[in-house]
Amino acid sequence: TNNARGVAGAAPGAKILPVRALGHCGGTDVDIADGITWASGGEVPGVPTNHNPAKVINLSLGGPSNYCPITYQRAIDAAVSRGSTVVVAAGNEAMDVRKSTPGNCRNVVVGGATGETGAQSYFSNYGSAVDLSAPGGDDHAGDLILSTINNGKTTPGAPAYGYMEGSSQSPAHGSAGVAVLVAASPGGPPGRGEEILKQSVNPADCKSGCGTGIVDARKAVEAAKAA
Repeated sequence: TNNARGVAGAAPGAKILPVRALGHCGGTDVDIADGITWASGGEVPGVPTNHNPAKVINLSLGGPSNYCPITYQRAIDAAVSRGSTVVVAAGNEAMDVRKSTPGNCRNVVVGGATGETGAQSYFSNYGSAVDLSAPGGDDHAGDLILSTINNGKTTPGAPAYGYMEGSSQSPAHGSAGVAVLVAASPGGPPGRGEEILKQSVNPADCKSGCGTGIVDARKAVEAAKAA
């Protein structure tokens, strides 16, 4: 931020704890669950303990599933009990989020995607389980999110910027909202961030269920300070 390069993140003062759960040959639900556990300060056999537990965990991942894997649910529940807020992508299949995981897990903040007009993105999953929405881009409307990427095609290349879309972008914005809330009210009770975010939103143009509205971090911080 303020370095005259690229873009500024929505929570520029936040510290990032990157966790790689999947390798070159992919991985399993257990690997992702272990990533959640480790990020929140839990014990994972064979891995050094994380002494800087994450206040908010972003899961920009998922896929179709009629149920939340028990490995996910156990890891999420334990992470929340340690004080982490878990924000997940609604998914990109344009279907009810109850048929997509981890959006159909309990104890998570589910983020749907909207374009720059505030309308629900054409690809975004939807439904009553979506908690709120955030910018995710919509190339049907000529709207994409400028993001940090790597320019390598088959092997790692150089850091770069690129335009993207997806409900992977929306929970990142939601996670940033939680991060600035934690910074504004560090002594607040765990889980309070979701409540404030959902109450401090801007209207969304949505007819199929995309939560209480679009994340507005400024409103949320003002609400947290006033609480």
